[in-house]
Parts: sequence; structure tokens; C-alpha cells
Amino acid sequence: MTSTLTATPAAPPAAARPVHRVTGRRVLASEWAKLWSLRSTWITLGLGLLFLVAFGLIASSRYRSGIGSAHMDPDFARSTAVSLSLFGTNFAQLALGVLGVLVTAGEYSTGMIRSTLAAVPRRLPVLWSKAAVFGLVALAVGTLGVFVAFLFGSRIVSGTPAAMGLSHAGVVRSLLGAGLYLGLVAVIGTALGVLLRSVAGGISVLVASLMLVPGLISLLPSSWRDDIGPYLPSNAGESMFALTHDATSLSPGAGLLVFLGWTVLALGGAAYRLLRSDV
Repeated sequence: MTSTLTATPAAPPAAARPVHRVTGRRVLASEWAKLWSLRSTWITLGLGLLFLVAFGLIASSRYRSGIGSAHMDPDFARSTAVSLSLFGTNFAQLALGVLGVLVTAGEYSTGMIRSTLAAVPRRLPVLWSKAAVFGLVALAVGTLGVFVAFLFGSRIVSGTPAAMGLSHAGVVRSLLGAGLYLGLVAVIGTALGVLLRSVAGGISVLVASLMLVPGLISLLPSSWRDDIGPYLPSNAGESMFALTHDATSLSPGAGLLVFLGWTVLALGGAAYRLLRSDV
């Protein structure tokens, strides 16, 4: 009797799943993609740029039309092309700071933060990447806006006492300082979003620290006001791009150090909350 043995072909080995390591470059690329996928990014960045250019040109045009008028405010009459061009900085800082809050707190509102931290379990690279990506974008938009506002605004006030050019001492430093200030405001907004995990809460704290607190400080006795006022975030930031300084304001370098201190404090609080609290 004969028997036939049929060889059963061996099953092909299962394809090995590719292993992707979590690297800083990949986390940055992920945050870059998420930032530009939001419609609010394009709208708010556009508003920030519009505020910088439009309000700078409006202030320059108002100065030009009112020069020599007895009804012009004395402080406004002492304006320079730089201060007129940077008139929209206070409005642009709100747009960029609010977008910074939305970039981070928005993920907590939608629940997307769970997927983000599941992909990056160490957590802190997410915060650093969000702050770096949006901070650099805001820096680029802010710097572009202030230079455009100055180039057109300086033409409007040409031939007046406010006329200045890029070659004047301190002009380029002031414009770069304004762009850096807006970039750091965006980083603070990003940190507040992680720290408070609430869009409304983050925006409220941002607006209060940049706009409301300086007004409340004016109610203090003058001796206290002079000691505390220069170190507030908004006043320290303003000294970064102010063309002239007096005894009640910080120098550009000191203002930068103080504002960097506020930025580090916000990022430190956000990092602690991110590590210590569940999502």
C-alpha cells in the first residue's frame, strides 16, 4: 500500500508593524499641522495683522491731518513715526493671545487632548512644541505687521515733526521689539490655555493681566505705583519697543528680561498642571 503525503505550505509570516519613535521633530510637525488645520488660525492671524497695519495707518493719518491744530492732544502731538505705527499693538496682542489660548484650551474643550497625550505620553514635549510653533508664527506675523505699518506710516507723516526712517537710532530695535513682544504674548496665551484648561478662563486672565491690572494699579499711591507699575507684563513689554524711556519705565533690555520672566512663569505653571493633573 502506498500513501501520498501532501506538504502543507507554511503560512507567510505576519508583516511587522512599523515602529515610529516619538521625537521632538515629529511632535513639532504634528503641532504645525494641527495649527494650520484650524479655520480660527487663519482668521485670527489675519485680524492681528489687520489691526497692526490698519490702526497704525489710521493713527498716522490722524496725526498728519491734525498737525498744527490747537485741538490736538499734547501727548499725541509729541508722537513719532514709530509710536504712531505701533498704535495697533495693543489690539493685535489680544488677537494673538486669544488664539494662543484657543490652540491649547480648545483641545481640552473637544477632548482631543486625550489623543494628543496618548500619542506623546511624556506630555511636556506637547507643551513645548505648541508654544514654540505658535510663538514663532506670531513672531513672524507681528514683525511683518509692524514693519509694514511703519513703512507706510512713515510716508504719511513725512515732512512733519514725527517723521523718522529706518536709519534713525532705535527704530529697528523698536520694531523688532514689538514683534518679539507679540510672539511672547502668544506663548503666554498658549500656557494659560494649558494651565486653566478653559477658553473663557484663559482669555479672561489674559485680558486682565494685559489691560485691566495696569488700570487698577493707577489707583494705588504714587510711590507704590512707581515701584510696581514698570514690572507689570504690559508695561514691561511696552518698554521693549518704546523709542524713549524715562525714570518710571524700564530699559529695553530690562523690560525684555521681566517679560521673559512672566513668560517662563506661565509656562512653568502650565507644565506643572500638565504633569500633575489628569486630562
